[in-house]
Amino acid sequence: MEIRTLRYFLATAREENMTRAAELLHVTQPTLSKALRALEEELGKKLFTRHSFHISLTEEGMLLRDRAEDLVGMADKIEKEFLSLDDITGGDLFLGLAESCQIRYLAREIRKLKTVYPGLKYHITSGDTEQVTEKLDRGLLDFAVLCDTPDARKYDYLPFPKPDIWGVIMKEDDPLAKKEAIVTDDLIGLPLFTSEQGWKNDIGKWCGERLHELSLEGSFRLAYNASLFVREGLGYQLTFAGLIDTSKGSGLVFRPLSPKLETRLFLIWNKYQTFTPIAERFLAQIQTGFSRSPQSPTA
Repeated sequence: MEIRTLRYFLATAREENMTRAAELLHVTQPTLSKALRALEEELGKKLFTRHSFHISLTEEGMLLRDRAEDLVGMADKIEKEFLSLDDITGGDLFLGLAESCQIRYLAREIRKLKTVYPGLKYHITSGDTEQVTEKLDRGLLDFAVLCDTPDARKYDYLPFPKPDIWGVIMKEDDPLAKKEAIVTDDLIGLPLFTSEQGWKNDIGKWCGERLHELSLEGSFRLAYNASLFVREGLGYQLTFAGLIDTSKGSGLVFRPLSPKLETRLFLIWNKYQTFTPIAERFLAQIQTGFSRSPQSPTA
Protein backbone atom coordinates (compact mmCIF):
# COMPACT_ATOMS: atom_id res chain seq x y z
CA MET A 1 0.00 0.00 0.00
CA GLU A 2 1.60 3.23 -1.18
CA ILE A 3 1.19 6.66 0.38
CA ARG A 4 0.39 8.03 -3.07
CA THR A 5 -2.54 5.62 -3.36
CA LEU A 6 -3.81 6.67 0.06
CA ARG A 7 -3.68 10.30 -1.09
CA TYR A 8 -5.77 9.31 -4.10
CA PHE A 9 -8.23 7.55 -1.82
CA LEU A 10 -8.55 10.49 0.60
CA ALA A 11 -9.07 13.01 -2.20
CA THR A 12 -11.81 10.86 -3.71
CA ALA A 13 -13.45 10.36 -0.31
CA ARG A 14 -13.50 14.14 0.27
CA GLU A 15 -14.82 15.05 -3.16
CA GLU A 16 -17.26 12.12 -3.47
CA ASN A 17 -16.67 12.45 -7.18
CA MET A 18 -14.02 10.70 -9.26
CA THR A 19 -13.76 13.43 -11.90
CA ARG A 20 -13.23 16.26 -9.40
CA ALA A 21 -10.75 14.21 -7.41
CA ALA A 22 -8.73 13.42 -10.55
CA GLU A 23 -8.61 17.12 -11.43
CA LEU A 24 -7.37 18.05 -7.97
CA LEU A 25 -4.75 15.32 -8.06
CA HIS A 26 -3.66 16.24 -11.61
CA VAL A 27 -4.11 12.68 -12.86
CA THR A 28 -6.45 11.20 -15.43
CA GLN A 29 -9.68 9.62 -14.27
CA PRO A 30 -8.70 6.19 -15.63
CA THR A 31 -5.44 6.37 -13.65
CA LEU A 32 -7.34 7.24 -10.47
CA SER A 33 -9.96 4.54 -11.04
CA LYS A 34 -7.29 1.91 -11.63
CA ALA A 35 -5.42 2.90 -8.45
CA LEU A 36 -8.58 2.72 -6.32
CA ARG A 37 -9.62 -0.64 -7.78
CA ALA A 38 -6.13 -1.98 -7.03
CA LEU A 39 -6.46 -0.70 -3.44
CA GLU A 40 -9.78 -2.48 -3.01
CA GLU A 41 -8.29 -5.69 -4.40
CA GLU A 42 -5.27 -5.39 -2.09
CA LEU A 43 -7.47 -4.96 0.99
CA GLY A 44 -10.11 -7.42 -0.18
CA LYS A 45 -12.87 -4.95 0.70
CA LYS A 46 -15.17 -2.64 -1.21
CA LEU A 47 -14.32 0.95 -0.22
CA PHE A 48 -16.82 2.95 -2.26
CA THR A 49 -20.48 2.69 -3.17
CA ARG A 50 -21.14 4.05 -6.63
CA HIS A 51 -24.30 6.17 -7.14
CA SER A 52 -25.65 7.93 -10.21
CA PHE A 53 -23.88 11.25 -9.68
CA HIS A 54 -21.53 10.64 -6.76
CA ILE A 55 -19.74 8.00 -4.73
CA SER A 56 -19.76 7.41 -0.98
CA LEU A 57 -17.66 5.43 1.46
CA THR A 58 -18.64 2.01 2.71
CA GLU A 59 -18.09 1.18 6.40
CA GLU A 60 -14.74 -0.33 5.41
CA GLY A 61 -13.97 2.83 3.47
CA MET A 62 -14.70 5.02 6.52
CA LEU A 63 -12.34 2.87 8.60
CA LEU A 64 -9.60 3.23 6.01
CA ARG A 65 -10.19 6.99 5.81
CA ASP A 66 -9.48 7.40 9.52
CA ARG A 67 -6.31 5.29 9.29
CA ALA A 68 -5.18 6.85 6.03
CA GLU A 69 -5.45 10.39 7.39
CA ASP A 70 -3.03 9.45 10.17
CA LEU A 71 -0.63 7.66 7.81
CA VAL A 72 -0.59 10.47 5.26
CA GLY A 73 -0.27 13.04 8.05
CA MET A 74 2.71 11.17 9.47
CA ALA A 75 4.31 10.86 6.02
CA ASP A 76 3.92 14.61 5.48
CA LYS A 77 5.40 15.33 8.89
CA ILE A 78 8.41 13.06 8.27
CA GLU A 79 9.02 14.67 4.90
CA LYS A 80 8.91 18.16 6.41
CA GLU A 81 11.17 17.13 9.27
CA PHE A 82 13.87 15.90 6.91
CA LEU A 83 13.56 18.97 4.71
CA SER A 84 13.99 21.15 7.79
CA LEU A 85 17.24 19.48 8.85
CA ASP A 86 19.17 21.70 6.45
CA ASP A 87 16.87 24.71 6.80
CA ILE A 88 18.69 27.22 8.99
CA THR A 89 15.87 29.79 8.60
CA GLY A 90 12.97 27.71 9.93
CA GLY A 91 11.05 24.47 9.61
CA ASP A 92 7.67 23.01 10.49
CA LEU A 93 6.28 22.78 14.00
CA PHE A 94 3.21 20.72 14.92
CA LEU A 95 1.25 21.78 18.02
CA GLY A 96 -1.92 20.52 19.70
CA LEU A 97 -3.53 23.19 21.89
CA ALA A 98 -6.15 23.31 24.61
CA GLU A 99 -8.54 26.26 24.61
CA SER A 100 -7.30 28.96 26.97
CA CYS A 101 -6.40 32.64 26.89
CA GLN A 102 -3.05 31.59 28.41
CA ILE A 103 -2.13 30.42 24.91
CA ARG A 104 -1.13 34.06 24.42
CA TYR A 105 2.15 33.25 26.20
CA LEU A 106 2.83 30.56 23.61
CA ALA A 107 1.90 32.83 20.71
CA ARG A 108 4.19 35.53 22.08
CA GLU A 109 7.20 33.20 22.06
CA ILE A 110 6.38 31.93 18.57
CA ARG A 111 6.33 35.54 17.36
CA LYS A 112 9.78 36.11 18.87
CA LEU A 113 11.10 32.89 17.36
CA LYS A 114 9.73 33.78 13.94
CA THR A 115 11.67 37.04 13.90
CA VAL A 116 14.88 34.99 14.14
CA TYR A 117 13.71 32.10 11.94
CA PRO A 118 11.35 33.64 9.36
CA GLY A 119 10.94 30.27 7.64
CA LEU A 120 9.13 28.85 10.68
CA LYS A 121 5.73 27.36 9.83
CA TYR A 122 3.44 26.14 12.58
CA HIS A 123 0.49 23.77 12.28
CA ILE A 124 -2.14 24.01 15.01
CA THR A 125 -4.62 21.34 16.14
CA SER A 126 -7.11 22.28 18.85
CA GLY A 127 -8.74 19.88 21.26
CA ASP A 128 -9.10 18.58 24.79
CA THR A 129 -6.58 16.41 26.62
CA GLU A 130 -7.75 13.17 25.04
CA GLN A 131 -7.65 14.56 21.50
CA VAL A 132 -4.22 16.21 21.61
CA THR A 133 -2.41 13.52 23.62
CA GLU A 134 -3.66 10.86 21.21
CA LYS A 135 -2.04 12.74 18.32
CA LEU A 136 1.09 13.40 20.35
CA ASP A 137 1.40 9.71 21.23
CA ARG A 138 1.08 8.74 17.57
CA GLY A 139 3.86 11.12 16.59
CA LEU A 140 1.61 13.53 14.69
CA LEU A 141 2.51 16.42 17.00
CA ASP A 142 5.75 17.78 18.41
CA PHE A 143 4.15 19.40 21.47
CA ALA A 144 0.76 19.64 23.13
CA VAL A 145 -0.80 22.02 25.64
CA LEU A 146 -3.06 20.51 28.32
CA CYS A 147 -5.48 21.90 30.88
CA ASP A 148 -4.64 18.89 32.97
CA THR A 149 -1.79 17.52 35.07
CA PRO A 150 0.51 15.58 32.68
CA ASP A 151 1.44 11.94 33.17
CA ALA A 152 5.08 12.30 34.24
CA ARG A 153 5.74 8.67 33.26
CA LYS A 154 5.08 9.48 29.60
CA TYR A 155 5.77 13.18 29.16
CA ASP A 156 8.21 15.93 30.00
CA TYR A 157 6.43 19.20 30.60
CA LEU A 158 6.63 22.89 31.39
CA PRO A 159 3.93 24.82 33.29
CA PHE A 160 2.57 28.06 31.85
CA PRO A 161 3.36 31.25 33.79
CA LYS A 162 -0.20 31.82 35.01
CA PRO A 163 -3.25 29.64 35.69
CA ASP A 164 -6.74 30.01 34.26
CA ILE A 165 -9.51 31.24 36.56
CA TRP A 166 -12.89 29.46 36.43
CA GLY A 167 -16.18 31.29 36.51
CA VAL A 168 -19.71 31.45 35.15
CA ILE A 169 -20.83 33.16 31.93
CA MET A 170 -24.42 34.41 32.07
CA LYS A 171 -26.66 37.04 30.52
CA GLU A 172 -26.04 40.49 31.95
CA ASP A 173 -29.64 40.86 33.15
CA ASP A 174 -29.58 37.55 35.04
CA PRO A 175 -30.19 37.89 38.82
CA LEU A 176 -26.89 36.07 39.51
CA ALA A 177 -25.04 38.81 37.62
CA LYS A 178 -25.53 41.05 40.67
CA LYS A 179 -23.21 38.81 42.69
CA GLU A 180 -19.45 39.32 42.79
CA ALA A 181 -18.74 35.58 42.92
CA ILE A 182 -20.69 32.35 42.45
CA VAL A 183 -20.85 29.53 45.01
CA THR A 184 -22.14 25.98 44.66
CA ASP A 185 -25.55 26.81 46.14
CA ASP A 186 -26.11 29.41 43.39
CA LEU A 187 -25.80 26.76 40.67
CA ILE A 188 -28.15 24.11 42.09
CA GLY A 189 -31.10 23.55 39.78
CA LEU A 190 -29.59 25.56 36.92
CA PRO A 191 -28.82 24.13 33.45
CA LEU A 192 -25.02 24.22 33.12
CA PHE A 193 -22.67 24.01 30.13
CA THR A 194 -18.99 23.07 30.19
CA SER A 195 -16.60 20.49 28.78
CA GLU A 196 -16.78 16.86 29.94
CA GLN A 197 -13.15 17.11 31.04
CA GLY A 198 -13.83 20.26 33.06
CA TRP A 199 -16.95 18.79 34.63
CA LYS A 200 -15.27 15.57 35.77
CA ASN A 201 -11.97 17.08 36.87
CA ASP A 202 -12.13 20.76 37.76
CA ILE A 203 -15.77 21.31 38.70
CA GLY A 204 -15.81 17.99 40.51
CA LYS A 205 -12.79 19.11 42.54
CA TRP A 206 -14.36 22.49 43.25
CA CYS A 207 -17.69 21.32 44.64
CA GLY A 208 -16.56 17.89 45.88
CA GLU A 209 -19.32 15.56 47.01
CA ARG A 210 -21.96 18.06 45.90
CA LEU A 211 -21.32 17.53 42.20
CA HIS A 212 -24.40 15.28 42.01
CA GLU A 213 -26.52 18.29 43.02
CA LEU A 214 -25.52 20.17 39.85
CA SER A 215 -27.02 19.57 36.42
CA LEU A 216 -24.89 19.36 33.27
CA GLU A 217 -27.31 20.44 30.56
CA GLY A 218 -24.83 19.99 27.71
CA SER A 219 -21.12 19.39 27.19
CA PHE A 220 -19.08 21.42 24.70
CA ARG A 221 -15.50 21.10 23.52
CA LEU A 222 -15.59 24.66 22.14
CA ALA A 223 -16.33 27.43 24.63
CA TYR A 224 -17.63 29.80 21.96
CA ASN A 225 -20.38 27.38 20.95
CA ALA A 226 -21.51 27.06 24.57
CA SER A 227 -21.68 30.86 24.88
CA LEU A 228 -24.20 30.98 22.01
CA PHE A 229 -26.50 28.74 24.04
CA VAL A 230 -26.10 31.10 26.99
CA ARG A 231 -27.08 34.03 24.78
CA GLU A 232 -30.28 32.21 23.90
CA GLY A 233 -31.11 31.81 27.59
CA LEU A 234 -30.64 28.06 27.62
CA GLY A 235 -28.28 27.95 30.58
CA TYR A 236 -25.06 29.03 32.29
CA GLN A 237 -21.53 28.35 31.13
CA LEU A 238 -18.68 27.23 33.37
CA THR A 239 -15.44 28.21 31.70
CA PHE A 240 -12.14 30.09 31.98
CA ALA A 241 -11.96 33.86 32.27
CA GLY A 242 -11.08 35.60 29.03
CA LEU A 243 -12.33 32.96 26.58
CA ILE A 244 -15.67 34.65 25.90
CA ASP A 245 -16.28 38.33 25.18
CA THR A 246 -18.03 39.75 28.24
CA SER A 247 -17.12 43.38 27.63
CA LYS A 248 -19.68 46.16 27.96
CA GLY A 249 -22.29 45.79 25.26
CA SER A 250 -21.67 42.06 24.76
CA GLY A 251 -24.81 41.15 26.70
CA LEU A 252 -22.84 38.66 28.82
CA VAL A 253 -20.96 38.84 32.12
CA PHE A 254 -18.36 36.67 33.85
CA ARG A 255 -18.44 35.99 37.56
CA PRO A 256 -15.65 33.96 39.24
CA LEU A 257 -16.34 30.88 41.31
CA SER A 258 -15.92 30.98 45.07
CA PRO A 259 -13.82 29.50 46.48
CA LYS A 260 -11.47 30.38 43.65
CA LEU A 261 -10.88 27.57 41.16
CA GLU A 262 -7.70 27.66 39.06
CA THR A 263 -6.39 25.34 36.35
CA ARG A 264 -2.76 25.30 35.29
CA LEU A 265 -1.77 24.80 31.65
CA PHE A 266 1.19 22.63 30.68
CA LEU A 267 3.28 22.36 27.53
CA ILE A 268 4.12 18.67 27.15
CA TRP A 269 6.23 16.47 24.86
CA ASN A 270 7.05 12.78 24.75
CA LYS A 271 9.91 11.56 26.91
CA TYR A 272 13.06 10.70 24.96
CA GLN A 273 11.63 12.45 21.91
CA THR A 274 14.01 13.26 19.06
CA PHE A 275 13.36 16.83 18.00
CA THR A 276 13.91 18.53 14.67
CA PRO A 277 16.20 21.60 14.84
CA ILE A 278 13.25 24.00 14.81
CA ALA A 279 11.47 22.04 17.57
CA GLU A 280 14.62 22.28 19.72
CA ARG A 281 14.78 26.03 19.11
CA PHE A 282 11.10 26.36 19.94
CA LEU A 283 11.49 24.51 23.24
CA ALA A 284 14.52 26.62 24.18
CA GLN A 285 12.57 29.79 23.35
CA ILE A 286 9.59 28.67 25.44
CA GLN A 287 11.76 27.71 28.42
CA THR A 288 13.48 31.09 28.36
CA GLY A 289 10.32 33.08 27.70
CA PHE A 290 8.21 31.38 30.34
CA SER A 291 10.93 31.83 32.97
CA ARG A 292 10.92 35.58 32.27
CA SER A 293 7.12 35.99 32.30
CA PRO A 294 5.50 37.26 35.52
CA GLN A 295 4.48 34.26 37.58
CA SER A 296 1.15 33.92 39.33
CA PRO A 297 1.30 34.32 43.13
CA THR A 298 -0.24 30.84 43.35
CA ALA A 299 2.36 29.27 41.07
